[in-house]
Amino acid sequence: MATTSDHPGEQGAQDPVKLLAIRETALSVDEVFRAVGDDASGGTALFVGTVRNHDGGADVDALGYSCHPTAEAEMRRIAEKVVAEYPVRALAAVHRVGDLRVGDLAVVVAVSCPHRGEAFEACRKLIDDLKHEVPIWKHQKFSDGTEEWVGA
Repeated sequence: MATTSDHPGEQGAQDPVKLLAIRETALSVDEVFRAVGDDASGGTALFVGTVRNHDGGADVDALGYSCHPTAEAEMRRIAEKVVAEYPVRALAAVHRVGDLRVGDLAVVVAVSCPHRGEAFEACRKLIDDLKHEVPIWKHQKFSDGTEEWVGA
């Protein structure tokens, strides 16, 4: 676990991984934010990934996410790695699968730590590693009739 001071409030939480899920239903920023609430945390960083209306210079008409059956286990592995590297008090991550529209929430992650800098760094590590390592694939359909698969 990451190095902490001797103050009890900065000791690692018993199980800082509070929420990990892949869902076919709409995601809630409030749910994720509540999951990482911690009285010993001075900083909470939250990242929300939304479906945008373009990618690579092309207009996106539709988008769908699918995942491998091991995706949640991979999310846990990454979450535990982040907890080992940073003084995380609480961590949460949810990712959407299925058909989404422009503006829909695709992923919400949050991390609480004793200090803001740690929270920012841990949250960035969490979302970057989730995006690169979890077997979730994005299928984009463009206005010009072309399609593209993107994912870990």
